[in-house]
Amino acid sequence: MTTVTLALPLLIGLIAIALLFDFLNGLHDAANSIATIVSTRVLRPSYAVMWAAFFNFIAFLFFGLHVAQTLGTGIVNANVIDPSVIFSALIGAISWNVATWILGIPSSSSHALIGGLVGAAAAKAGFDVVVWGGLSKTVSAIFLSPLTGFVLALVLVLIVSWLCVRATPFAVDSTFRWLQFVSASLYSLGHGGNDAQKTMGIIAVLLYSQGLLGSEFYVPFWVVLSCQAAMALGTLFGGWRIVHTMGSKITRLNPMQGFCAETGGAITLFAATWLGVPVSTTHTITGAIIGVGAARRTSAVRWGIAGNIVVAWVVTLPAAALIAAACYGLTTLFV
Repeated sequence: MTTVTLALPLLIGLIAIALLFDFLNGLHDAANSIATIVSTRVLRPSYAVMWAAFFNFIAFLFFGLHVAQTLGTGIVNANVIDPSVIFSALIGAISWNVATWILGIPSSSSHALIGGLVGAAAAKAGFDVVVWGGLSKTVSAIFLSPLTGFVLALVLVLIVSWLCVRATPFAVDSTFRWLQFVSASLYSLGHGGNDAQKTMGIIAVLLYSQGLLGSEFYVPFWVVLSCQAAMALGTLFGGWRIVHTMGSKITRLNPMQGFCAETGGAITLFAATWLGVPVSTTHTITGAIIGVGAARRTSAVRWGIAGNIVVAWVVTLPAAALIAAACYGLTTLFV
């Protein structure tokens, strides 16, 4: 193993790249937290991103680090990790994120990172290093998280509609404009709690591979703070093309529907984070938005656009894996 002294400049550079990914994750996935509250005109975009960024940052106060543990040791064997694997995984994830961000496609930053890690590790040591139990749990979440968000949001909107059947539309609209501040806050907490931990896991396993954490894997507190801050900063810059897709292209939302979508999504993220499952916040809120649209009527959902998003979900993990594997192959030529 390379000594810590010799590896330090490389480690600093790789940590910087990991934090860049975390920043891009916040930038790419800002739409997850603010699309509904912006599209319902409860908050202006500039205020919405500040609101979301704050709750993204403080998420570490509310959750354990179970997702970081899964990313660090539950996707690929930690013993195969080295700087080249981490570098290639990050490049694969960043490349896919930038491409989908430019195209305005709400793909999953989480699955891009997981795909990158699997692709780079497999390119180094074959598929035997993949922890199939952890990976299958993550792949299952590709389908379960949007389905759960869909069902919860659909049920919530039906319950709320029944409870408000005697209220005037103006009263309902006014009430849920205020309640959307609560639901958006909860969703941003869930987003920051689940997504930032993925980069924490990557940085921590890199430090562990270099002998800097001793014999036991854990996530240092400075890693926690730096990852939460990088994600919050990325959220501040927003991802407006994806906000437009999420907030108005799939279906049109009013404040009550926005509240139900965010609440259903938040419940899903809270449960996944506590269970240590690295789910996609993009998948979750998309499923929830489709759920509230379908509750109104199935024709209210633009199913063609929803279908394109689903294709991006399926393609993300293998695409990022292929890019990372190719990057690892090129890296070995020069290292």
